[in-house]
Amino acid sequence: MPMSKHIAIIGGTSGIGRATIDQLKSKGYILHVACRSPEKLADLGISSQAFDATAPGSLVWPEKLDGLVYFPGTIQLKPFHRLTAEDFQKDFQVNLLGAVAALQSALPALKASGNASVVLFSTVAVAQGMPMHASIASAKGAVEGLTRSLAAEWAPVIRVNAIAPSLTDTPLAAGLLNSDLKKEASAKRHPLQRIGSSDEFSEIVEFLLSDAARFISGQIIHVDGGLSSVKLF
Repeated sequence: MPMSKHIAIIGGTSGIGRATIDQLKSKGYILHVACRSPEKLADLGISSQAFDATAPGSLVWPEKLDGLVYFPGTIQLKPFHRLTAEDFQKDFQVNLLGAVAALQSALPALKASGNASVVLFSTVAVAQGMPMHASIASAKGAVEGLTRSLAAEWAPVIRVNAIAPSLTDTPLAAGLLNSDLKKEASAKRHPLQRIGSSDEFSEIVEFLLSDAARFISGQIIHVDGGLSSVKLF
């Protein structure tokens, strides 16, 4: 039952992360959050500690974790000739190395569960080549490689999957969706003619954490309105 499941949430103060915290809390999951601004979650009455993906320090977890979800990410869109080594390093640090640090710290607790689930986040830009996405697509491509490698290494005790969204209406994407015109243009790029919402993704995260997904591991779940696989004529 969800009531007995302990879940580590990395990030989660806004967007898909906050929607997931609200979703899981409402279902009775016991949450342990590590994020950059724990004070933003003080009103929820859940366990929280400080974590910065750009400089991950030590984290403290309970003896057993039944799942871990890593939310920190970046949207840094520039033409390739304008990207610096520092740009690539930041994207890799936040999206990949921050996840590595969190997973290594939580591994003993995840193993203790005997049936744990890890959920990471990629992007549609890995499967669907997009201009000005060289840095973030490279970093998220590494996340997909990590997902499959850990799914193999940690089976059968820990399942590892990643969700690859398209553009979603979150604070992280605010600069890309800050007008009705931009929202309409973004929606039209998708076969389903809309953009995703945080609540939709929180439900998919919950599914992957649940026993209903116990036969799913090593998968990149494309939740992108059909953008990566469907072409409209």
